[in-house]
Amino acid sequence: MSDVPQKPAPRASGMLPGMAMISIFMLVVALFGVFGAINGVWNQQGRYVVLPVATLLVVGVFGLLRLRRWGWAIVTAGSLLLSLGYLFGFTTTRDFRLIVMAGFGMVFFLYLIRTEVRDRVH
Repeated sequence: MSDVPQKPAPRASGMLPGMAMISIFMLVVALFGVFGAINGVWNQQGRYVVLPVATLLVVGVFGLLRLRRWGWAIVTAGSLLLSLGYLFGFTTTRDFRLIVMAGFGMVFFLYLIRTEVRDRVH
């Protein structure tokens, strides 16, 4: 055994394809939320909830695309909260499409918390 200090492993750089696809999906979800709020799909209270959440999600997506840790944190929390929101919507309406969307959100959350993904953001 030698006493030569070892260099730390180089940090991974660049975006993974899954991160880009999650960003695109979250942008689409946020845009549908904004258009739904503008067109009156939700009641007045729902509009005041959806617009700030969608705005925060768009900001987080652009942060994730620039590989910033705060963007990763916002999108990760957003995917978990969207999944929980869709689950709540499913329990009240029994609409099967909402459980599918909740599954997508949970898969995105589980992907974003992987070590390989966390190593890419700084």
